[in-house]
Amino acid sequence: MLRVAALSGLGGLLFGYDTGVISGASGFIADEFDLGDSALEVVVAAVLAGAIIGALLAGQLTGRFGRRTTILFASALFIVGAVGSALAQSAEMLIGARVLVGIAIGITSLAVPLYIGETAPARHRGAMITLFQLAITVGILVATLVDEAFSASEGWRWMLGLAVVPAIVQFGGMVTAPASPRWLVERGRVDEARAILGRLQPDEDLDGLMGEIQKDIATSTAGNLRDLLAPALRGVLIIGVTMAVVQQVTGINTVIYYDVNIFERAGIGDASDAIWAAVFIGLVNVLSTFIAIRFIDRIGRRPLLMLGLCGMIIGLFLIGLAFAWPGPESGGLISELAVLGMVVYIVSFAASLGPIVWVLIAELYPTRVRGPAMSVATMANWTANLIVALTFLTLLDELGEAETFWLYGLIAIASLLYVWRKVPETKGKTLEQLSIELGTVEDPKRDL
Repeated sequence: MLRVAALSGLGGLLFGYDTGVISGASGFIADEFDLGDSALEVVVAAVLAGAIIGALLAGQLTGRFGRRTTILFASALFIVGAVGSALAQSAEMLIGARVLVGIAIGITSLAVPLYIGETAPARHRGAMITLFQLAITVGILVATLVDEAFSASEGWRWMLGLAVVPAIVQFGGMVTAPASPRWLVERGRVDEARAILGRLQPDEDLDGLMGEIQKDIATSTAGNLRDLLAPALRGVLIIGVTMAVVQQVTGINTVIYYDVNIFERAGIGDASDAIWAAVFIGLVNVLSTFIAIRFIDRIGRRPLLMLGLCGMIIGLFLIGLAFAWPGPESGGLISELAVLGMVVYIVSFAASLGPIVWVLIAELYPTRVRGPAMSVATMANWTANLIVALTFLTLLDELGEAETFWLYGLIAIASLLYVWRKVPETKGKTLEQLSIELGTVEDPKRDL
């Protein structure tokens, strides 16, 4: 099970690497192809546009061809996209390659949590899916280090092309990985599913688990996008979509984007120091994800989410306070609060909202609609990501720096209230037990 989770989790590393590496490469790309700001924005945004397309396609791909095969397809797209990016002879070729990378990211952001969620035992499912978020943070950190290593030589082709290495490793490993047992049962391949479950979860009650899976599939709806609007599914669909949007609109990408500016207010003005400050934030992001791995299956999703959102609120208001103050010359305390706010926010996000959203959207839905439902939630996540990216600078101009971060803080407060009121606890239960408790399938014992 660890091997399966690690191999599929390499998709998270590619996710983080390919979204993070462009920040160090963009300046050199602009010089190479003589691009203005608008053209460079298209190059950068190509991945986000591709990710929305990939998320839209992924639900159908995982349903028709299976979770493992879809991850293999995404790995192949990563390989083609990385090689195409490294060899691009024009901005148009580079944009096309980056769209392919984005499609792979969108597919991966659905298929990997789905695959791990359907193969992991209930008592470890949260931690196993959180490995995906851990891999994303590692990918972002590695991208920062690679950018630093090749910046002196302006080696942007190496920066983008090195993503081919983990993509090849994942493709080779996933060839021998098992299919999702729940997908196999849905396809009528019950004996094969039983054999795989026996290998992946040797300590589980195999007969009982197979019975739950078969009943869940027999009593759930057919599994298309129209079925998601049925009364029994509408509520959990809204929860999944809302949490996917919340992950983005509480400011994670803007905080990471603005980290150098925040550290400059703390007195770090040297360019090299600013880069290593970004590496420090990346390392904090990685290490804090281990908090979620340790506690997500112990204290549960809801408590960890609420604690994390409280920390994010504190961090955002501290960052806003630092920007509201005249500057470092008015006193070292405010500068230190800026750095403290940054660290508190990143730790809180990485330990809660970052990984738990991927866990929840992999848990809330019955087997036959899990792919389409996750597709809607994941597409909402990437759309919100794009909207935040497009509106951030406008908010800075219209509201001001401090007020923008305080706005994200207010959104985080509203998100905390939403989690308290609406988000169910899912730890320690099989996916089929959750379907019955959430009312998304009929309880087979109801008529007994």
